Amino acid sequence: MKHILIVDDDKTNLVMAKNALSDLYKVTAVTMGDQALKFLEKNTPDLILLDLNMPDMDGYMVMEEIQKKDACCNIPIVFLTANVDAQTESFCLEKGAQDFIAKPFSTIVMRSRIGRILELEELRKNLADRLHEKIKEVSDIKSKSFQDALTGLWNRSYTEEKVDMLLQNGVDGALLMMDMDNFKAINDNYGHIAGDHILKLFADTLKKYAEEDDVVCRIGGDEFMMFVSGNKDKDILGTRATNIISDMVAHIAQCNFDTNSSVSVGIAQYPDDGNDFKSLYSAADKALYHVKQNGKNSYHFYTDQHVAEAKRASKTVDLNYIRDIMQRSDSGNGTYMLDFDNFHHIYNFIRRIVARSNRDVQTILFTLNMDDAQKENLTETERAMEMLERAVFNSLRRVDVSTRYSSRQLIVILLDANEENSICVAERILDSFNEINTGTLTFDFDIVKLESPNSQSVDK
Repeated sequence: MKHILIVDDDKTNLVMAKNALSDLYKVTAVTMGDQALKFLEKNTPDLILLDLNMPDMDGYMVMEEIQKKDACCNIPIVFLTANVDAQTESFCLEKGAQDFIAKPFSTIVMRSRIGRILELEELRKNLADRLHEKIKEVSDIKSKSFQDALTGLWNRSYTEEKVDMLLQNGVDGALLMMDMDNFKAINDNYGHIAGDHILKLFADTLKKYAEEDDVVCRIGGDEFMMFVSGNKDKDILGTRATNIISDMVAHIAQCNFDTNSSVSVGIAQYPDDGNDFKSLYSAADKALYHVKQNGKNSYHFYTDQHVAEAKRASKTVDLNYIRDIMQRSDSGNGTYMLDFDNFHHIYNFIRRIVARSNRDVQTILFTLNMDDAQKENLTETERAMEMLERAVFNSLRRVDVSTRYSSRQLIVILLDANEENSICVAERILDSFNEINTGTLTFDFDIVKLESPNSQSVDK
């Protein structure tokens, strides 16, 4: 049943109006404007009959207060007035009244006008609800057209539009392009349901590390993208990329997928590497390609290679010059020692050699033995690592390669060596270490044969 609020300081009019309407509607009657406003704080009637001439607050003042309330501003208001001149009628309608009823009122006229107004209001509400549903439906359709069906991330079309808009509005940022390494092996060996599961985990991982203003996208297949908003330095971006890579490697390990799958990331920064989406995308793609060609499972900034290449481009050289500068850093004695960032390039180059020539190559990992107390003594551990490096350099051939992986582990690659020979080499290195070791720390070692790329399922 519809609810009508009647506001009139004349109690006789209240009784008459209530009698005229109570058999059709629920009726609440008050005699003052402030009573009506207090009632409206907790109630929302379907229509208000409002006397125009009242003491303290006239009908216009009451209506102005009602229209300020969000919950009540759309309630139809009908003025009750003894003034039936055209000027009063026009003024009432201009103020926002739906209609007016002249006093003394006729029961038939009052019921007819109220019934018509309530019918029109019901129609207005229905149309408003339908319009709202249509707007929401269109919005949902538009949103879904911009989203990837599998992961719920934005697609490339939306991302390109959004990133360009952010850049045009003066927002700094960086574009991270990401690619699953050896993803095809997961689909081939474990099925597409398993592959879809990994893609969803990838999407969830990106959401985990995305901030509120970042844009996360699935380009297609196993390729993803994240626009990191704000002026972030390389350390922050590198940490973000490292966390994503580490989490995904852990997820894949938990699934027990024996596919050597990981994640590669290429990073381009605005404005150094591009001033719009397309230029950033191109730069990030080149940086990603660099990672894919140099061992995967890592990240690379486009600026790092671009600046170095641009600097070298300022001078044209011949092959003799290139030969001289490439040989300049090689002392010619002992094993070839590299930092770990460059070591993995050599490692993957040797894997290709193994694939072509079927040569025996062994990898030795030396690990420093330490208890909790010794871990706190950084000076002693560094001294032990330096002595091990000296022993490695003096014990190995020029064709062998080594690198320090961390403050307590060192890696050695032995070319043309079987497992038995490798054990002898490792023991010779430790004997040499013990001859110069002045501390109490010791090393253990593990040996694994280096496999060629063809021995595993490789995607890219």
